Amino acid sequence: MHFPQSTPRAFDVIIAGCGPTGAMLAAELRLHDVRVLVLEKETEPVSSVRIVGLHIRSIELLAMRGLLERVLAHGRRRPAAGFFAAIDKPAPTGLDSAYAYLLGIPQPVIVRLLEEHAIELGAQVRHGCTVIDLAQDGDGVTVELADGERLRSRYLVGCDGGRSTVRKLLGVDFPGEPSRTETLMGELEVGVPQEEIAAKVAEIREAERRFSLAPFGNGVYRVIVPAGGVSDRTGPPTLEDFKRQLQSIAGTDFGVHSPRWLSRFGDATRLAERYRVGRVLLAGDAAHIHPPIGGQGLNLGVQDVFNLGWKLAAQVHGWAPETLLDTYQAERHPVAEEVLDNTRAQTELLSTEPGPRAVRRLLTELMDFDEVNRYLIEKITAIGIRYDLGVGPDLLGRRLPDIEVKQGHLYDLLRRGRGLLLDRTERLTVGGWSDRVDHLADPTAMLEVPCILLRPDGHVAWIGDDQRDLDDHLSRWFGKPAD
Repeated sequence: MHFPQSTPRAFDVIIAGCGPTGAMLAAELRLHDVRVLVLEKETEPVSSVRIVGLHIRSIELLAMRGLLERVLAHGRRRPAAGFFAAIDKPAPTGLDSAYAYLLGIPQPVIVRLLEEHAIELGAQVRHGCTVIDLAQDGDGVTVELADGERLRSRYLVGCDGGRSTVRKLLGVDFPGEPSRTETLMGELEVGVPQEEIAAKVAEIREAERRFSLAPFGNGVYRVIVPAGGVSDRTGPPTLEDFKRQLQSIAGTDFGVHSPRWLSRFGDATRLAERYRVGRVLLAGDAAHIHPPIGGQGLNLGVQDVFNLGWKLAAQVHGWAPETLLDTYQAERHPVAEEVLDNTRAQTELLSTEPGPRAVRRLLTELMDFDEVNRYLIEKITAIGIRYDLGVGPDLLGRRLPDIEVKQGHLYDLLRRGRGLLLDRTERLTVGGWSDRVDHLADPTAMLEVPCILLRPDGHVAWIGDDQRDLDDHLSRWFGKPAD
């Protein structure tokens, strides 16, 4: 649709969707004084209290922005173990992170905390606003809301979920596989003793890995049970749906009652062909969906926007190198492809067919080798990601752990969302990039290389000790130096 260009451009970036992905992106942009408006179609927070898990890399990113202590107060730590296909193995030894745990937190709480953080930094958030149309030109994007209001911004980012309106309006293909199975999940109270439940669950899980009743305390259980078929999922399941499926599979409904929340999920797996069309971008579930096994969905979205935020801010402020914004898709699309593949593999390992069950037994044995266990956990928790930044040491393109430096901890120096030169030689400089890149000369830093250049997302962009080579890489990632 064509909109008149007279619509005033009051914002630099409009974000559709104020879930964890949209709220975190708004905060990242506000670190760089980008004028941000977040539009959320829901008028009230979700009433369900589903627990989601933050994996190691997401926890590191929260620490990097000074948010972790606020979030820890509302979550529960658990070992970084048993993620891959729910194969029960202990956490691997020596995970290279100061935050080697899973943090369970109610989804409404993490959404609220991230939204509050974005607002504190100056983002505007409007609830009850549904995007129904958009049009872009060489100067910006016009967004039309359901009530007829039109808004103008330089860029639009769709963080509006798996059924993304923004993605559909762009006409971006979303290829993949539709749901073949569906699973009910909820938190309910039960009416039979725990010992009876444990025995029955152990018996059923020999043949049905998608079945679980796990105690949360105070008589509340997390209940996971295969659904009878695949629905359109326009609404949540009912208590009767749970009772019927429990009776069908277990021969008893365990006296379930008083649900805290009830939901259903399928195993659809899809990936957007493009993350960017002109001035409109996609992030989070708007760009990729997959089964929740391994708990990677929320984490993948949050990590998307840590990659995108500083690059989009650079574009808004005019100092971005020509291809910087294109590196968002170049780096994050392959990561999503790998996540989709590992969830496909995990889903197969839950099958009751003889072949997948044999593969599961073999993998269970292989995971007794610490190297195998660590590899799979690092994949799930995203600390094994290495962006392709060219030829160089293995550390190039990887995230740097929260090492000790003379000022305390590395991540404390990244709170402003700027680049950082960590210089053990004490003879390099960031020169004309000092408005975008900080410099710490520290010969005691716990590094095995002379110097590194960190991007605002904590990934290593350069390793070396030559000033001219450093300047080339500063230009590559942070544009032309200031006069």
